[in-house]
Amino acid sequence: MARGVYAVGRPELTRYGRWMAAVLACGPGAVLSHKTAAALWGIFHERSVPIEVAVPVTSGRRCPGVRIHRREKLSPSDVTSHWGIPVMNVALTLIDLACSLDRAQLERAINEADRVDLIDPSALRAALDAYAGRPGVARLRELLDRRTFRLTDSDLERRFLLLVSQVGLPLPLTRQRLNGFRVDFFWPDLRLVVETDGLRYHRTPSQQARDQVRDQAHLAAGFTPLRFTHEQVRYEEEYVRSTLRAVARRLEAERTPAMAEDRATPP
Repeated sequence: MARGVYAVGRPELTRYGRWMAAVLACGPGAVLSHKTAAALWGIFHERSVPIEVAVPVTSGRRCPGVRIHRREKLSPSDVTSHWGIPVMNVALTLIDLACSLDRAQLERAINEADRVDLIDPSALRAALDAYAGRPGVARLRELLDRRTFRLTDSDLERRFLLLVSQVGLPLPLTRQRLNGFRVDFFWPDLRLVVETDGLRYHRTPSQQARDQVRDQAHLAAGFTPLRFTHEQVRYEEEYVRSTLRAVARRLEAERTPAMAEDRATPP
C-alpha cells in the first residue's frame, strides 16, 4: 500500500488490514479517525469513503488514497486501540462525525454506540466538556441535550396538561391505578391511557418488556394506551397535540354509537 509497509503471507488484505496499513504508512502518532474510526468501532457502515487518518500537525506525511487530518495535539486518553489498530476514542470519533453527518446519520451512530455498549448518551454528554471548542462539539451537545434532558414529574405533568388544554380535552385523572399499574394520565370516558416514557436512549430490554406488559394489560381490558417521550412533550409539542387530537376524536366517535345503543336498549 505504501513504501515500507508490507503484507506477509496473505494474497490480499481485509479492510482491517488496509486500515492498519494506512496507519503505519502515515507514520508515528497516526490513528484512524472520522468515518473510518466509526467503521472500526462498528457505529458507521458506509464503505465507499476514503480511509481517514489523524496525524500530528508536525507530520509531513502524505499517503495516496488516505485522507489525512492534522491535529494540533492528541493526549493519551484521546487514542486507544481496537482490533489492534490505533484509533480515536469513541467520544472523539462521534465529535468528528458531527462535522460531516446529517442529523439522522449522527443519531444512528449515537444509537449504535449505545446499543453495543461503547458509550451511553449521558456519558458522552459529560465527555464533551473535555473537548470544549473543538469543531463538532456544539452540534453534538445540542443533539444530546434534547435526548438526555428529563423533566421532573411535576414539570412534565404541567407541560403535558397544558398541551391537553390546547387540544380542548378535559383534564385527565393523574397517577391512577388501572389494571394493576399506576398510569400517568387517564380519561375514563374515552378509556384512554397516556404514559410518558423516560430517556429515548438507553432504555433496557427489561424496561421495554415491562412497558409492553402494561400496554397489553390495558388493551386486553378494552383501553387505548398511548405513549409520548419526555423529548416529545418538551420539544415536539405540535406532534403531541395532533396525535392526542386524532386519537381522542377516534375514541369519541367509537363511544357515541355505543352510548346511543345503550340508551335505545330497554331496561
